[in-house]
Amino acid sequence: MRKFEERPGFVVQAYRFALDPNVEQDGRLRSHCGAARAAYNWAVSWVEASWWQRKAEESYGIPESELTEWRPWLLPALRRVFNEAKKSDPRFAGWWEENSKEAYSTGLANAAAAFDNYAKSKRGRRKGKRVGMPRRKSKHKARLSCRFTTGVIRVEADRRHVTLPRLGTIRTHESTRKLERRIANGTARVLSATVRYERGRWFVSFQVEVMKHERRAVRPEVAVGVDLGVKCLAVMADSAGEVRYVSNPAHYDSALRRLKRLSRRVSRRQGPDRRTGRKPSKRWLIADAERNRVHHRVANLRADALHKLTTGITAEYGTVVVEDLNVAGMLRNHRLARRIQDAGFGEIRRQITYKTGWAGGRTVVADRWYPSSKTCSNCKTVKAKLPLHVRVFTCDACDLVIDRDENAARNLADLASARTTGTGVAGDPDAQASKPRGADRKTRTTTHSRKATGGRAGGTTLPHQRQKEARDRHQDTTALTLR
Repeated sequence: MRKFEERPGFVVQAYRFALDPNVEQDGRLRSHCGAARAAYNWAVSWVEASWWQRKAEESYGIPESELTEWRPWLLPALRRVFNEAKKSDPRFAGWWEENSKEAYSTGLANAAAAFDNYAKSKRGRRKGKRVGMPRRKSKHKARLSCRFTTGVIRVEADRRHVTLPRLGTIRTHESTRKLERRIANGTARVLSATVRYERGRWFVSFQVEVMKHERRAVRPEVAVGVDLGVKCLAVMADSAGEVRYVSNPAHYDSALRRLKRLSRRVSRRQGPDRRTGRKPSKRWLIADAERNRVHHRVANLRADALHKLTTGITAEYGTVVVEDLNVAGMLRNHRLARRIQDAGFGEIRRQITYKTGWAGGRTVVADRWYPSSKTCSNCKTVKAKLPLHVRVFTCDACDLVIDRDENAARNLADLASARTTGTGVAGDPDAQASKPRGADRKTRTTTHSRKATGGRAGGTTLPHQRQKEARDRHQDTTALTLR
């Protein structure tokens, strides 16, 4: 399918609003999300049925040319087969007309994406952790979500209601003036809408093509290095010599004492048990809802703080230098894992990346092995070792004594000019560092077989993969860097 491309001068962004549906509308929303889950499960079962059939036929000694044909997982093929099956399949025949076609299309699109990710991961064409075979979604654990791409998708002029296909007009918990004003001026166009139930309430997210306004940073010629940490969430040092410290609000730690107390209260109530069919008591539901409200508040406070931080950085500086942190490796340190997750290092980098593009700036990502903390910001001498508990950097060459995080932030700021001019500083892709790091780069190269085991469906090859799968080699980085 053709990928959407925004028009010149436009950007695609999301507007999210909380909903206040009545009882009838809440039932319709849940029905649409359940229909999406049912369509997803149908697609997974339909595609995998041919995989298991071929596996059984191979065990009987049937030649490959006579095996059952692979069933395609492309979205157009799934839609075509599902439209015929829903009329006769007893799982859908009695109620499929109650929901919008977009609900079933959502589930089929998710299934097609899941199979595509599995195929790319098995071939070694997808970054990140290896993706397994798609599995059916449980009715009790699946997140309620449904996406609308066609039909009546409108933000009402009163700025307190939205209209969605088959769901009608739903009142919003907050004003939609930010989006409605742009639509009325002709500077925005709604592409799709996604309803989702999370944190105890319904939300609607509009994917909107918005006209890009000419925005420039306050100091476009100044570069800033952002060093993330646990004690100080961010230490910022710019090329003009200014250094700022942003303390870590630690929202989760602040609410931890209350969460422990509420969790003990929940554990004393009669909770649900799917094995015996026991239903939760009313007192358990009340206690669990109170505990969840604390979790939701912590999540909202964290999101608000990170957005304010990244918006302030990108609005002031034209160039922002961040580190390529191995967050997954950091979380293996169980003494710091909770605080690292509460800080949101990955979310900070993600927001800075797209917000610098909106402001006309650029983001420079330092190499993961760039020794920002071990390099002297004055003479550029690199230390061989610098333990994590040493919070003050002392240079052996020029006797510079400086805070460890400030030293790292200054080196990141200098990296922006090194990327442009090629000064030979460590981390410059166009030049060799004077003292490359290697003694403390603890890596372990292993070779894993990518062949499928006999106990998994699909055999050793995938549909539409008429070639022999090559074994790929990947590097498992186990070094823990927390600067």
